[in-house]
Amino acid sequence: MSIKSYILSIIVVLMTTLVYAQVPAQPQLQKVVITGAISHLGNGTVIENSTIAFEGGKITYAGPSSGYTVGGDEKTIDASGKHVYPGFIAPNTILGLVEINAVRATRDFDDVGNINPSVRSLISYNAESKIIPTIRTNGILIAQVTPRGGLISGTSSIFSLDGWNWEDAVYKIDDSVWLNWPNMFNKRGWWAEPGPTEKNDKYEEGMQVLDAYLAEAQAYSTGKFEETDLKMEAMRGLFDGSQRLFINASFAKEITDAILLTKKYGVKNVVIVGGEDSWRVTDILKDNNVPVIVQRLHELPGRKDDDIDITFKLPKLLHNAGILYCLNYAGDMEAMGVRNLPFTAGTAVAYGLTKEEALQSITLNAAKILGVDKTLGTLEQGKDATLFISTGDALDMRTNNVEAAFIQGRQLDLTNHQKELFEKYSAKYGFTK
Repeated sequence: MSIKSYILSIIVVLMTTLVYAQVPAQPQLQKVVITGAISHLGNGTVIENSTIAFEGGKITYAGPSSGYTVGGDEKTIDASGKHVYPGFIAPNTILGLVEINAVRATRDFDDVGNINPSVRSLISYNAESKIIPTIRTNGILIAQVTPRGGLISGTSSIFSLDGWNWEDAVYKIDDSVWLNWPNMFNKRGWWAEPGPTEKNDKYEEGMQVLDAYLAEAQAYSTGKFEETDLKMEAMRGLFDGSQRLFINASFAKEITDAILLTKKYGVKNVVIVGGEDSWRVTDILKDNNVPVIVQRLHELPGRKDDDIDITFKLPKLLHNAGILYCLNYAGDMEAMGVRNLPFTAGTAVAYGLTKEEALQSITLNAAKILGVDKTLGTLEQGKDATLFISTGDALDMRTNNVEAAFIQGRQLDLTNHQKELFEKYSAKYGFTK
């Protein structure tokens, strides 16, 4: 190939890319009214023939159509027979921090060192990730982007899944610090049977490290020092209540030890993440007002003698015990897999939750646990107009079909790389829908 031809091919590729480049949504300029839909408000209420109106990015009306008169100056969307939902919220995800799992240069969710509270997912978030548009087309519009690795991984931030860059997309800066509680057991690799294999002899040593670090962080938070310690500064919000501490812990003793140690040092807002055994220790969770982010439901049980469907039943068990919980999709291939979050909620329906209870586990409950429930999580007057319209039940992969979505009133472009490939090869092979 000649140099001229090579340059020409590059230009063609660039032009093709520009044609399909997705542009972030513009601010809402016109009032929007969605009429006739089945509205799932996110708090357990369903309105069969509803009207949802929003202006300036905020919901101005959410109720029966009989209580709203449509004027002539708004954009009206007839959603008769379709479903309207609050935007789904994905907690604890590395979305935007990884592009291709097998390519190290695209993974930016882990840092060297064991204790890194000052590491921030905020500035690593890639708002132009090709994965993000594929997630939005299943109704997930908000994500808590979280670092990984070490004993203390760093600080997460919450993002709206739309924007030119992280400054545009960020919804709540440095909302929480993330801690990986020491494992009681060392497990085999992913290819082996589930369940603990041997006791971790260094469990107590890991607890002692955390004990000493929390003691130091508490002392730092109450004093004034000539030199600023960035790691200690990152922990300060845990003691005044401005930040939450999310603790990855699975077994009953790990959960209990984590709650008791953080309580000892006055950490105000603690959340257990994973919580495989959380149904076994509901009393201590309830007594200390500790919510749970439930592990990915589509997993094998952690013990050989557990019920084979224990992970599927976990949300119902926590619900029955009165524990605040929500769902996440952390684990292998999680960035692209988080699109399946609503379907894990659907699985919980098959194992005891009602559809509206399951919906709350990825809307209002998640918003409460992340501390953003004043503006997100339900379709209510005064809250952000972050919502979507689906032609069918959004918790069922067979009927989840998002045809319009809005973040703070901005209507999103719902094209994505996967849809482009579908259209391309449909044309090639003459496939028709």
